Amino acid sequence: MSSLDLLFGTQSSAAKGGDIRKVTLVGAGPGDPGLLTRKGFDALQSADVVFFDELVSPEIIDLLQPQTRCIYVGKPCGSAAMSQSDIIEQLIRAARAGLRVVRLKGGDPMVFGRSGEEIEALRAASIEVDVVPGITSASGAASSTRISLTHRDYAAHVSFVTAARREGELADIRGLAGKGRTLVVYMGIARARALSEALQADGVDAALPIAIVENATRPDERVIITTVRELPNTVARQNVRSPALFIVGDVVRTYVPADASAASDARA
Repeated sequence: MSSLDLLFGTQSSAAKGGDIRKVTLVGAGPGDPGLLTRKGFDALQSADVVFFDELVSPEIIDLLQPQTRCIYVGKPCGSAAMSQSDIIEQLIRAARAGLRVVRLKGGDPMVFGRSGEEIEALRAASIEVDVVPGITSASGAASSTRISLTHRDYAAHVSFVTAARREGELADIRGLAGKGRTLVVYMGIARARALSEALQADGVDAALPIAIVENATRPDERVIITTVRELPNTVARQNVRSPALFIVGDVVRTYVPADASAASDARA
């Protein structure tokens, strides 16, 4: 019998009086544990088992109770510790065993988190689903870098796209970037060259600035400023690693590095 079989064969203390059959999807936010919502924190504190993604920061996992079982189900760089169908199967098994189950996702579970597939499957299995929102990575990156995605001098529109589609192709970004618009690209590291080429093919200025934000809101956050033309070369040269997103648009011109800001404060 596997460790998962042993786990799912044991009911939680809360379940002994009745059948819970519920999974709570929790958004972990962009990484900083201080940005986790109170409701999300409470769900984690009461969980018997937590299935967590690649993009959930270690600091969030450290908040769990010592007795909580943590199961990693991430998909780093396109590989998978567990397939999506297997993840869903384990969620169903855990819920049917009466365990208090949390599915923990980086950012917000309803923004590029594949939550729709899990919610549909859980409902089909007659399992209740609760969703606790989280701060999506775009909002976290905008706040930590002080880049207003809708700065009224530069942009009246903002779009979020994912570069990691089910078919493996780049998302259709036509009309989403350029003058008066901000485009935020999730999971775009592996498709940086295709994104650069697609933007230029759409008539976007090759010199339009892009902010690459790696590990947004975390202590090791890194911000790299580049352009549409230089994006793929910069990603390779700077060895950009996940989690990272791209902010594309003139709003990036407002970015002031932390050291430059500190130097300005010191002169004042």
